[in-house]
Amino acid sequence: MNRHSCREKAMICLYQHLLLGKPTEEIIEEVMETQPENLDEFSRVLVMNTIENKQRYISYLNETLKDWSFDRLGILEQAILLMACSELDRQTAPAAIIIDEAVRLAKDYCDEEAYKLINGVLDRV
Repeated sequence: MNRHSCREKAMICLYQHLLLGKPTEEIIEEVMETQPENLDEFSRVLVMNTIENKQRYISYLNETLKDWSFDRLGILEQAILLMACSELDRQTAPAAIIIDEAVRLAKDYCDEEAYKLINGVLDRV
């Protein structure tokens, strides 16, 4: 599976985590079609690291958002931003690639204008 596909699946995992509060292990088994202990390192960063550091990333995003707050964003936008923060934190790729992938996911899955918000926030992170 290529990195973009991993990001798509991870975004779905995070979306379910944020929206439904399902156990992480259950989400990984359903979406990633593997046991959590069998995740490759990249997928582990995208899902497990993001969930483990969620509050820290939310705090940072709240500082970055101007006249807005994280909980006012749509769940998909939240998932994409959290995942991008995790990637930036762990330096899985150059920042430009991480931001480009987050914008691409927003264009594919979110409202028309969401990609602009994602791009603007991540440019400031």
